[in-house]
Amino acid sequence: MTRLSVNINKVALLRNARGGDLPDLVQVAKDCEAFGAEGITVHPRPDQRHIRYDDIPDLWEIVTTEFNIEGNPNSKFLDLVLANPPHQCTLVPDAPAQLTSDAGWDTVSNASFLREVIDTLHQSNVRVSIFVDPVAKMVEGAKAVGADRVEFYTGPYAKQFVTDPQTAVQPYTEAARVAGSVGIGINAGHDLNLDNLRYFRENCPELLEVSIGHALICDALYYGLSNAIKMYLRQLR
Repeated sequence: MTRLSVNINKVALLRNARGGDLPDLVQVAKDCEAFGAEGITVHPRPDQRHIRYDDIPDLWEIVTTEFNIEGNPNSKFLDLVLANPPHQCTLVPDAPAQLTSDAGWDTVSNASFLREVIDTLHQSNVRVSIFVDPVAKMVEGAKAVGADRVEFYTGPYAKQFVTDPQTAVQPYTEAARVAGSVGIGINAGHDLNLDNLRYFRENCPELLEVSIGHALICDALYYGLSNAIKMYLRQLR
C-alpha cells in the first residue's frame, strides 16, 4: 500500500506568524500519527520560515512512524540530518530563497555531488530519496548514484490534471516503469490533493509513499485534522 507522510511545514508557518508555541508542532506531529498518518515530513529551509532547525531534535525524539527530512543538502543541512538521523532523507535542489520546490535534480550533471552525499547518509543508515522530474534519464541517474528511491515532482501533474488527467499522468506512469526496471523505489509529492491523488495512485501502482502538506492542512481547516488525514488515506487505499 502507498503510505501517507504528512508534511507539517505549514503548521510551523502558522506558529511562526505569532511566535510562541501555538500550534504546538510536537503535539501536532503526535496527533497526525494518532489519526493514521504513516510518516511525518519536514523541510527546513535556510531562512527557517516554517520548520526551524531547532525543531528537528524535538521531532526526532517523538516520531514513531517514519521521519522524513527533506531539503537541499548543503553542509548545514547535512550536519542537522546526521545529528538527528531520520528514516529517510529526501534531497531537493532548492535555492535558498525559493518559495517552494518546483523542479527535480539533474541526476546526471550532479552525479558526483549526489553520490558523495548519498554515501555519507548511508553510513548513518538513512534511506535516501532524490526529488526528480518524471524523466527516464533522471530516474536512471538516481539509481546510478546509489539512491534508494526517487520522489516524483508532481506539480505539473496537478496543474494539468484539471483539464486532461490522462495526459497529465502519462509521464509519471512511464517513469514509474523505468524505476521498476532499474530497481528503485517511488515516492511522490507536491500539489497532490483529494481531487487528484487517487487517479495518480491508480496510474502509478508501484507508488510507495506520498508526502502531502499544503493541501492536507488547508483541508483540515474545513474538515478537521483527523478527518482530513482519514480522507487522504481513503484515496490511497
